[in-house]
Amino acid sequence: MSDLTGELIDGRYQLLRQVANGGMAAIYEAIDTRLDRKVAVKIMHSHLAQDDAYVSRFIREAKAAAALSHPNIVAVQDQGWNQNGVPAVFLVMELIEGHTLREYLNERGRFEIKDAINYLTPILSALSAAHALGIVHRDIKPENIMISNEGRVKVADFGLARGELIGSTMTAESSVILGSVSYLSPEQVQRGIADSRSDVYAAGIVAYEMLIGDKPFTADSPIQIAYMHVNEEVPRLRSKRKDIPQELDELIARATAKNPDDRPRTASEFLDELAQIQVNLDPKKNQMSLGLDLPVEPIREKSQKKETTKSEIFATKELQEKDEEKSEDIKKETTRQLRRKEEKKKRASRRVRRNRKIALVLAIAVGVAGWWSLVGPGSQVVVPSTVGATYEEAVSVLQPLGLTAAIVENRFDEEIAKGSVIESNPAGGGRVQANGTVNFIVSKGPERYTIPKTTGLTVSAAQNVISRFPLEILPINETFSDEIPKGFVIQTRPESGTSVKRDAQVEIIVSKGIEQVALSSYLGKSGEQALNELTEAGFDVEPTYAYSESVLELAVISQNPAGGSALDKGAKVSIVISKGPRYTFIPETIIAMESVAAQNLLKSLGLKPKVISTGRNRVKYVISVSPVKKTKVERGSVVTIKVQ
Repeated sequence: MSDLTGELIDGRYQLLRQVANGGMAAIYEAIDTRLDRKVAVKIMHSHLAQDDAYVSRFIREAKAAAALSHPNIVAVQDQGWNQNGVPAVFLVMELIEGHTLREYLNERGRFEIKDAINYLTPILSALSAAHALGIVHRDIKPENIMISNEGRVKVADFGLARGELIGSTMTAESSVILGSVSYLSPEQVQRGIADSRSDVYAAGIVAYEMLIGDKPFTADSPIQIAYMHVNEEVPRLRSKRKDIPQELDELIARATAKNPDDRPRTASEFLDELAQIQVNLDPKKNQMSLGLDLPVEPIREKSQKKETTKSEIFATKELQEKDEEKSEDIKKETTRQLRRKEEKKKRASRRVRRNRKIALVLAIAVGVAGWWSLVGPGSQVVVPSTVGATYEEAVSVLQPLGLTAAIVENRFDEEIAKGSVIESNPAGGGRVQANGTVNFIVSKGPERYTIPKTTGLTVSAAQNVISRFPLEILPINETFSDEIPKGFVIQTRPESGTSVKRDAQVEIIVSKGIEQVALSSYLGKSGEQALNELTEAGFDVEPTYAYSESVLELAVISQNPAGGSALDKGAKVSIVISKGPRYTFIPETIIAMESVAAQNLLKSLGLKPKVISTGRNRVKYVISVSPVKKTKVERGSVVTIKVQ
């Protein structure tokens, strides 16, 4: 694509200079003439703008980045098609004046440990914001990480992003593996599938490169590198650099694990563990998020602990003083008063004994009731909630409680994953007898049916095969086919092998055979017209040429099959085109003609002129011809003219 510097895009963006040029688009520094500010304009190469898939991917980049608002993500400000001037699909972003992480790596080699963590933290902060919205970047690499002149780290190029906000994207299913191979996760290479853990893997590879100064795998071709990502473990950091802390080595090893389940699930988990390592490395440092995303501390009420403690102290002192006063009073009691108290005790002893008997009976009753409910036949256990857990997890929860699990039904469910609990009986929070059984309904996953293969079957046979499933068969749709005989099934919509929901509609497409086309007659018509029209009608035209005394030159002499019949589309049609009469006459006017004009005249009659030159005249004329004039000769014959 030619340099568009100087162009005014969309009547608004004046392109100042080209700052980068890639395989898909070029990036220009530009002026937004409406707001009078500098921006970056990304313009798709013109040859790709004709491809709907690339245009869709380009627009997805705008939607993906526009859905994100984060200080470490390059902001997208506009997108459109240039209607005036040079045709262009463009994307407008904030202009980052600085360098890429790749340039820093090329210049510095490996990073100090604290510097690598400081660079990695905002990268993970940006990815955390994307993962929180269900967006996966899928192309994390040093070239897509910008560092501004002010030191702000920015993640760019969400062109491979995928999520609910932006729809799907191209994968290996379309025979295109997107992303840079040195940072592709094993699952992207093998299956073209990526989720947040794929971004974690790529970020781990970037961290490895910053700390070691080189990529973990190098080879002569991208295919070899991809193979190594799938089949080999990423080397441990400490095997390359001894001063790497053990906990950082283990974190990067988990982030770059071949099995996605062994990695942190999201960039947020990766970031939390990295932050803890940073605290351990430098406990005195004030740990702040480079993503500028600080949590809000809730306002707590002031504690009343000190006031309460003082009150308790004063109350204790008062009690102690009262006890001391009582002790003094007791000491002052006379012997007579003590005797009177002894007599009162004796009078109250009968009532005390009666009350003790009543208390004993009540204690026995309470004990029996407790035994019945806690240990005896009346004991019950509270059932824990297990909805959404796998059946194996539910069993492991019930076993310590002495309960048995049993599956009473397997049921389809659109939300609960296959093998997980839909509901239990009793439900969570309910009670069951000790050593009792909890019945479970377990999910079979979403109810899906695979459309069977019906190509080449008769209509009735195809309907019988499909009717075995709970699917709705639509009316038959007939169409012409060059391959499938008339009356047999070409395909279904959706196609065979597609997984569909219950009651999904299936259309059977049946062959009408090869399309018949009416053949017109071209006898006497222009041979060129016959060739063009027959070819456009879908026939295989085979032209030949022959002399004719009755048909004009270049007109059709004969046609096979003849016009008026109907033929299969693609059938062969032969036509014979006239070369004109076989014989002609030597013209009388050739004598005394200028040499060049005489030669042209003979050629127009289908003859081959042979010139014999005599004399020294600059311009020569015919003085004789052989055969002589008015002689009948066959076209293609040699005619000798003598000029002087």
